[in-house]
Amino acid sequence: MLSLSVAAVVFGVVFLAELPDKTALAGLMLGTRYRASYVFAGVAAAFLVHVTLAVAAGSVLTLLPHRLVQGIVGVLFLLGAAVLLFKKDDDEEEQARTPADQSFWKVAGSGFMLILVAEFGDLTQIMTANLAARYDDPLSVGLGAVLALWAVAALGILGGRTLMKYVPLRLITRVAALLMLALAAFSLYEALAP
Repeated sequence: MLSLSVAAVVFGVVFLAELPDKTALAGLMLGTRYRASYVFAGVAAAFLVHVTLAVAAGSVLTLLPHRLVQGIVGVLFLLGAAVLLFKKDDDEEEQARTPADQSFWKVAGSGFMLILVAEFGDLTQIMTANLAARYDDPLSVGLGAVLALWAVAALGILGGRTLMKYVPLRLITRVAALLMLALAAFSLYEALAP
């Protein structure tokens, strides 16, 4: 049976934990480049997969090799930063003017894959698994967690669309690339630190 109090507690915990995480940055970057609804569809589907895995696995996810996951995430952030830094500015401006030219499946697939890989073994996924084990209420925990993750993603995506109205895309891209480099360094440090 669904417990709204458990769902509310899980929502609050997961929302606050995910808000400063890489999801907001990923959503912001994708939201500046592509149609927001397409991005959200892919990101929302990836988070649904993550929450389903976390709830189903319970506390078993805490046994994943954290260093390996952090290493992969670090490399992906490095690749993302390189793509942002070395992409031709004309292409960026054209994408900013005509985001509707991107197909739904391409944009949603990009958002899905980015979140699926970057968030695997993430703190909020492990936290969701622990909350599912603690409350023994998979439906309530799953609902609270997925709604929290969707809310953070929506804030990032909409924030990206709004930001683009006031700040040049070139500056947003450079700042995002620098943030991705910092996240890559942090993730690789966690993967390699003794």
